[in-house]
Amino acid sequence: MKKILLASLFLLGFSLNAQAEEMFELSEQCKDDVMNMIKCKVAEDVSADDAIESMKLRANFLNFKLVGHLPLSEQVKANGGESNRMEIFQFCDANIAAKMVKHSMAFAGYLPCRISLVLDDAGQAWLITLNMDSTMGDASLPKVLQGLGMTVRNNIYSIISAGAEGDL
Repeated sequence: MKKILLASLFLLGFSLNAQAEEMFELSEQCKDDVMNMIKCKVAEDVSADDAIESMKLRANFLNFKLVGHLPLSEQVKANGGESNRMEIFQFCDANIAAKMVKHSMAFAGYLPCRISLVLDDAGQAWLITLNMDSTMGDASLPKVLQGLGMTVRNNIYSIISAGAEGDL
């Protein structure tokens, strides 16, 4: 039994490492948007709550931690204002973050990785995150950190794609 478990863990680790080497392709629901952002339309048959649950499940599967949640529209309403639903979800791998910041404190400005859920005036849910392709292209990183950066990019793109499609 231990041999089967160890073999399974080895194969899982190998497949996750192989994923980090490849570029994760965003969902067809996603496209580049203004201000260096990726904007994903949540599929018509996926509720905003289901999109959130899908993102949390995907993050958990990838061992990427949900480290923060900011329900901004609730704060606006508490202040007496009006707002469509607007929430920010913050994901992070603390070990990778520490290595990036050790290389350059400038990376602290990008931490943790954010995905925002916004409902437009028609009630359509959208997921929005930083376009990490251009950000990573601007950073001059040593090879080992390039690989870690690619892991972060792939994980965030996998999380936002899962939310847009309602994948578990």
